[in-house]
Amino acid sequence: MTGPLLVARLFARSVRIQRKRMGMTVMAIAWGTISIILLLSFGEGMKRAMSQGRRGLGTGIMVVWAGPTSKAYGGFPAGRRIWTRPEDLELLRQNIPEIGELSGEMIRWGTQLSVGRVSLNKKVIGVQPEYGEMRAHYPEAGGRFINRLDEEEKRRVLFLGFTVKEELFGDEPAVGRTVLLNGIPFTVIGVMREKRQMGMYGGPDENHAAMPFSTFITIFGDPYNDNIVIRPQTPGLTERVKERVREVLAAKYHFDPEDTRPIRIWDIGEMAEQMDNMMLGIELFLGIIGGLTLLIGGMGVANIMFAVVRQRTRPIGIQMALGAKRAWVMGPVVLEAIVLTAVGGAIGTPVGYAIVRTVAWIVSRSDNESLAFMGEPTFSLPIAAATVALLGIVGLLAGYFPSRKAATVQPAVALRFE
Repeated sequence: MTGPLLVARLFARSVRIQRKRMGMTVMAIAWGTISIILLLSFGEGMKRAMSQGRRGLGTGIMVVWAGPTSKAYGGFPAGRRIWTRPEDLELLRQNIPEIGELSGEMIRWGTQLSVGRVSLNKKVIGVQPEYGEMRAHYPEAGGRFINRLDEEEKRRVLFLGFTVKEELFGDEPAVGRTVLLNGIPFTVIGVMREKRQMGMYGGPDENHAAMPFSTFITIFGDPYNDNIVIRPQTPGLTERVKERVREVLAAKYHFDPEDTRPIRIWDIGEMAEQMDNMMLGIELFLGIIGGLTLLIGGMGVANIMFAVVRQRTRPIGIQMALGAKRAWVMGPVVLEAIVLTAVGGAIGTPVGYAIVRTVAWIVSRSDNESLAFMGEPTFSLPIAAATVALLGIVGLLAGYFPSRKAATVQPAVALRFE
């Protein structure tokens, strides 16, 4: 009788003898498989949702604010208020070659936007063309963001956040329409594509309107930047750019370059790294919980195999007396454990996948903010590989220890076993 056929017959005999116990154990393995698929899929969905929300603020950028000094320097007292001016943008570009993109940002709160009988008080910003790409202000089809000609010619054009557009125009197209800004006509050139935004300053981007930086200065006459948005050429240059921004502005405004209060820099990349580490910790935690659930099922498999070894003590003793190799004794026991685990995994995997797809379908069609934050559960190739690997490890360990016990049986003792 060939080896595989013998193993199959032994397994079938074990199933007949311990039908109920094996059935419960297979279901435990199936439940463990479902648990680990659900936990890892929900963790993956949350990670992707948070990553998408983080990109809504912009990737690889830093936001620079000016403030009061905290140290006396060059004859000036501490507490002197520093303001950056529009001409500082060109100063930074010329003196810091590591800068890839840069835009000033001026803000005016409570600006009146009117279309017909609809009138709103909204935040309006003045920015340069680079701002759109840096801050993920991507236009819907048929529109565009502010360009270089808008800036050079001080055009009266507006780029609307999607919430502002809905409040002003409803379901009607907005591009090409006229909006009165404090009574001054502006042409809508684009509407922001809907996006999920986690990090923000001054409120969500969907709720403001943007105009060219030069137009903003002409209309409102602001002499100072509210902040400056910068993206280094590569992420590796971030620290260098931070250092040089402080040095260049400190030289112009006469404050200590080591004083971090006059020029405060919010590094979005650093925040993203911290969030990635947090999500990795959450995924590991969920994976450990799922793995422990699967391990409980594996302990059931091991108990069955210990019982099988006990029932086969005399046949094992005869094999050992006839010179059977250790692998011949251990092999069938390990294989049976792997088969039990595989059967449980074969039941649990499609069930877990079906649940993941069902929940993902519900989330994708729901307007609930909490579900949107959680994200759509995602069953990915790494999750499938992790599940298979865990099932294999559990099956192997559940069979190894009972089989090792079987291989150490003394023939003389086994033959006397009742």
